[in-house]
Amino acid sequence: MKPKDWLAFSLLGLAWGSSFLWIKIAVQEIGPFTLVAFRLLFGILGLLAVAAYNRPAWPANRRLWLVLAVLGITNTALPFVLISWGEIYIDSALAAVLNSTVPLFTMLIANFFLHDDRLTLTRLVGLLIGFAGIVVLLLRDLEAGVRSNILGQAAVLIAAMLYAASSVFARRNAKGLSPIVQALVPLLVADAAVWLVTPIVEAPFTLPRLPLTWLAIAWLGLIGSCFAYLLYFYLLHSVGPTRTTLVTYVFPLIGVALGVVFLGELLDWNLLAGGGMVVASIAVVNRKT
Repeated sequence: MKPKDWLAFSLLGLAWGSSFLWIKIAVQEIGPFTLVAFRLLFGILGLLAVAAYNRPAWPANRRLWLVLAVLGITNTALPFVLISWGEIYIDSALAAVLNSTVPLFTMLIANFFLHDDRLTLTRLVGLLIGFAGIVVLLLRDLEAGVRSNILGQAAVLIAAMLYAASSVFARRNAKGLSPIVQALVPLLVADAAVWLVTPIVEAPFTLPRLPLTWLAIAWLGLIGSCFAYLLYFYLLHSVGPTRTTLVTYVFPLIGVALGVVFLGELLDWNLLAGGGMVVASIAVVNRKT
């Protein structure tokens, strides 16, 4: 990758890696749908300011608008809600590690839909190591029989699958669009969808009251959504979906460190061994042969 790609890659890792801490803080007071609704609103405000300054070219046909609308649901609304809901039951550190499986799912999906991103023997070995790591991560709650925790982990894993599928879908169908447009339009669609259901699934609807919750929402919206998605779509078309999703390399490092230091979360052998296997699998997948 070029130096500017590495810079974008590092900043994206920091923005998304720290998001798990802020999600965990926010869901202590508000529900996952309320959190996502306000998070997206802050992200939209930031992107509108960027769009007003840069004046990007908007999609020229109905098909591209539809593609961006689909991404709004599959790459934003659903995974944001799933991760936020999952973190009600599991630690932010564990959520960060589970979300780092995105490159593994991306590799599987890209093999069938992208001619320049095929599955090799080395990548298959990496895939098997990664999924073995997931099993180790799940063992803690399987042994304890904590059903809610297992469902929380499953929610984050499903979100990872959605991120992977969306990155391949965007690579195939959203070429040539400005990163600003690719970030803003899906957020608009996602926020509209989330606001429609939030008053129903989280009735009675209440506004956040704690300043720390508002700080978490602002961070997640402006840094974790606005800034991060601009970097994400830039990298997606610059270096491809598999390499872009390798940004999840830093998720476990940042997520675990922040969760343990600031939230006092447990650092046990399951997290260390399983997380290590997932990171090792990503290294194997990215190894040049």
